[in-house]
Amino acid sequence: MFISIFDLFKVSIGPSSSHTMGPMIAASRFLTDLKAYQLKEPVFVKVTLYGSLAFTGKGHSTDKAIILGLLGFLPDTLEPDKVDLYTAQLREGKTISIEELPLLHFNPENDLIFDYGPALEGHPNGMIFSASRADGQEIMQETYYSIGGGFVLSAAEMANKQDAPTLVLEVPYPFKNAKQMLQMGKDSGLSIEQMKRENERQFLSDQEIDDGVDKIWKIMNACIDRGMEKEGILPGGLNVKRRAKNISDQIQKEELKNSKHHHVCNEWLSLYAMAVNEENAAGGQVITAPTNGAAGVIPATIRYYVDFVDGANQAGIRKFLLTAAAIGGIIKKNASISGAEVGCQGEVGSAAAMAAAGLCAVLGGSNDQIENAAEIALEHHLGMTCDPAKGLVQVPCIERNGLGAVKAVTAAALALRGDGSHIIPLDNCIETMRQTGADMSERYKETSQGGLAVNLPEC
Repeated sequence: MFISIFDLFKVSIGPSSSHTMGPMIAASRFLTDLKAYQLKEPVFVKVTLYGSLAFTGKGHSTDKAIILGLLGFLPDTLEPDKVDLYTAQLREGKTISIEELPLLHFNPENDLIFDYGPALEGHPNGMIFSASRADGQEIMQETYYSIGGGFVLSAAEMANKQDAPTLVLEVPYPFKNAKQMLQMGKDSGLSIEQMKRENERQFLSDQEIDDGVDKIWKIMNACIDRGMEKEGILPGGLNVKRRAKNISDQIQKEELKNSKHHHVCNEWLSLYAMAVNEENAAGGQVITAPTNGAAGVIPATIRYYVDFVDGANQAGIRKFLLTAAAIGGIIKKNASISGAEVGCQGEVGSAAAMAAAGLCAVLGGSNDQIENAAEIALEHHLGMTCDPAKGLVQVPCIERNGLGAVKAVTAAALALRGDGSHIIPLDNCIETMRQTGADMSERYKETSQGGLAVNLPEC
């Protein structure tokens, strides 16, 4: 199954790709589906959230996302600074006017329902949209699943995904796992980045690929810079302070006094990741990498490459991201990048594996070393739970991205010191992550019912 780099790395708004971006896209899809009925009379809309979307939806701004989606917004066109204005207008007016649709009645207080019972069968992040006439007669009902990273499937699409044979689009290197990827690399003499680019070329020109990848990095880098400039308290009620600017100021002062500060690059690395995830927690613009909750790992590792590696250039950034996307596609296909499905090992763990692979590639690693780097990074996130305090993508998520970036750099360094041979193949590590996620209690999969989420001190 071909997964484009531009499917994995998408413009998003915080705080969550599965709980904010996904529901917004689902609401937009619902409007499109509703237009097919060519209705004239007023329509009454209801939305019910299930599973993790219900348990942590308010902390992840799922309610706002549904409202914004029904108003016709998408993550890449929305101005984050106007979110509160738009949602307040609907809460007051309780009606929506959309081109090609009759007047929609939607009162978020009554028509957006958080169902804390069992999750829907298809996925832990399920939601049902319904449209009815004034007399209560149902016009349509559709179930959507937010499966992580901003990917959304209808119930029918989810059933086909599970039951039908995997479809392989016509690409030159249709690797579905790391073993096939390495073999295709040996047979062709191409690097992972080159094979990924050849696959993308079936749909886009080289210029379009480069422009798209450059845009991804531009948004990632701008997010780092914004995060290091802002101070204050993050929203949600935990009273978490933004720390990136303060830490940045401290490090810069220390560098002026002592240019040989021996672990400064490690501190910058963690800081870059935390800056991104503070922006994400505040509802800012980020890139899914591969999710919002793990959005800081890859940008931080690229910024580390830019700031601390001699010879870093734009071509290297493109190689990094194309290589990372190849690894991310394999993980998504064979396991999951959804915290609600497999825990944080699927989010920060996947991001660290992708980042390690990308860094290893730009530092001259062979295909075998790149695969090894990804495996090392993922292996040392196995079993990591998703237990956000108060359902907010803040504690432990912000610091966790910093440590994920550190692991990614360390994994790349370890792999480059070897010849690429190792005991556990990446495919086996990915399958272990899938099995571990299946065995993991629901309390530790983004429901905030266990772990750190319930072991906070009383304030």
